[in-house]
Amino acid sequence: MIRAVVFDLDDTLISEKKYIKSGYQYISKILSARYDKDAQELYQLLFKLFNESPHNVFNRILDKMGISYTKNDILEMVEEYRDHLPDIEFFDDVLPCLKELKKKNIKIGVITDGYATAQRQKLKVIKATNFFDEIIVTDELGREYWKPHPKAFEMMKEKLNVEFNEMIYVGDNPEKDFYISSIYPTETIRIYRDGVYRDRKYLYNIKENHSIHCLSELKLILEQERIHSSCGEISKI
Repeated sequence: MIRAVVFDLDDTLISEKKYIKSGYQYISKILSARYDKDAQELYQLLFKLFNESPHNVFNRILDKMGISYTKNDILEMVEEYRDHLPDIEFFDDVLPCLKELKKKNIKIGVITDGYATAQRQKLKVIKATNFFDEIIVTDELGREYWKPHPKAFEMMKEKLNVEFNEMIYVGDNPEKDFYISSIYPTETIRIYRDGVYRDRKYLYNIKENHSIHCLSELKLILEQERIHSSCGEISKI
């Protein structure tokens, strides 16, 4: 029987693209004030460069502007980006889902990768502590413990006081969100959003146990798991 549902954060509960846009708007205002350039034009250029390639966007915009810079200049921009309080919110299907899980007395948690400062700012804005029983930011454990490392799942199991087979993990990233099912008997669900990582390849071809396009579909999966569990108990009698 499922007693806990644990969620990824980015592109599962919130939009990573919206977070990136928020960060670029923030950085464009800083650059605008510093170099007397139009903030909206800088924002559009940042996003254009990101769409071409997500790598070294800040280096490339300064190159485009013809501005010389040092490594520390880039590191400061990156820090500003990660420290900013983002303009984000839950996807529309999140709060109804969490409310439904609470009604069923199912414990809920979050396991999220990403730089700790940025992730904590996201969690602060959405007031995550008001909705989730436990939250683990893997970067606070150490970079080596980002998913697909199982440590965060092992910790979540203990924090929620459930067994691995009583826990479901909902994520979006094929590269790291579903591998846990090859280590422990934890079922996984892939939610298809218009996410940044949707085209990544599956790690070792380990795929999700279920797939959904909206969190409202989670209710049906949990009901199927309950029936399956009940049938298993009856067969033992």
